[in-house]
Amino acid sequence: MEKQMTFEEKIEHYRTIIDDVSYPTVNKWKEEHPNKKVVGMFPVYTPYELPHAAGMLPVGVFGAGGKIEIDHADSRIQSFVCSIARSTLELGLTERLKNFDALYFTSICDVARNLSGIWQTNFPQQLVEYIHFPQNMNNSSAPKHYRAELQKLVSNLEQLSGKKITNEDLLNSIKTFNRNRELCLQLYHIKSTTPHLLSTFEAYIVLRLGTLLPVEEHSQLLEGIIPQIHQRKRTARDFVRVMIEGSFCEQPPLELMQVIEDAGCYIVDDDLLLHSRWFNEAVPLNGDPLLSLAESYINRSRYSSVRHYGNKSRKEQFLEKIKSGKVDGVLFCAPKFCEPALLDYVVLKDELEKHNISYMTFEYEEKMGVFESIRMQVETFVESVLFFS
Repeated sequence: MEKQMTFEEKIEHYRTIIDDVSYPTVNKWKEEHPNKKVVGMFPVYTPYELPHAAGMLPVGVFGAGGKIEIDHADSRIQSFVCSIARSTLELGLTERLKNFDALYFTSICDVARNLSGIWQTNFPQQLVEYIHFPQNMNNSSAPKHYRAELQKLVSNLEQLSGKKITNEDLLNSIKTFNRNRELCLQLYHIKSTTPHLLSTFEAYIVLRLGTLLPVEEHSQLLEGIIPQIHQRKRTARDFVRVMIEGSFCEQPPLELMQVIEDAGCYIVDDDLLLHSRWFNEAVPLNGDPLLSLAESYINRSRYSSVRHYGNKSRKEQFLEKIKSGKVDGVLFCAPKFCEPALLDYVVLKDELEKHNISYMTFEYEEKMGVFESIRMQVETFVESVLFFS
């Protein structure tokens, strides 16, 4: 039936899936595989390959996106933290994550750290893993340290599944995700070089769907949909080419992306769903897959406000991304209370001012429902870029 759908019809169908916070695709997979496990993956740099190698289903956990009221979580977590943490906890407390056997949290910020502890207390039946990333990326021991962390995760997954995870399992998973990331990059290449053929709103829906499906299914979906995008008959418009920065963890409302694009912007690059383009190169397939994953994180992964300095500074990579994308301006689009993004904004805006690159900034939250103010700001920004360019 799906083969008969137009691209636009597919987008509408996929959106109904990602908007359903009851995780229907995950529940269906669990019914079909009652003896297998589901692992929730909190952003940003979570290693999806590990649970996949154990025969489990890794699922992206990005909060509720404003689809539920916070009735229970505020009694267990501060009300002045980011929406993604509060609504993720609400999903758990309202049993929407009851089919999840484990959850991965990462050392990206204090809120993620605290959420992992709160989760352990409130959901003792679920395995909770807190992943420690290396802090000194230039230290020669960093790959070895992170490899040991990945090995700990593998050992715990083996206990959970009752199955030995072999090097061959890990290599097969790395190969499978390499292919998926390659296809995701193809999607972004279309968005950058011919943005009139694919909006960020549409690309996001396609990529977000991949966080809810087995990776093999998502890759097959991308292989079918990419040629369909190339065949679209759409006229290029005189829009400003912009880049979104600061949305690497909590995701902005889909309506916000539409507002930005409707205001006259082509979003040619962004840091949304960073895991789908996490590595700059394919992860090498060698005799030590865990070390390969560790070295790829340290030497081949994209920068963000929650990844410590490594082979290149964030400022340098930020400017390279602007240059390669032929970006006219930058939109700093950060969640409320996201300290890493808001702190980085100060550093990165100074770089833009040094290079006379236009920018504007605004914050968002999951429950955001009024976008008129931002629409007016973006329209003014677009006019200023066009006038002074």
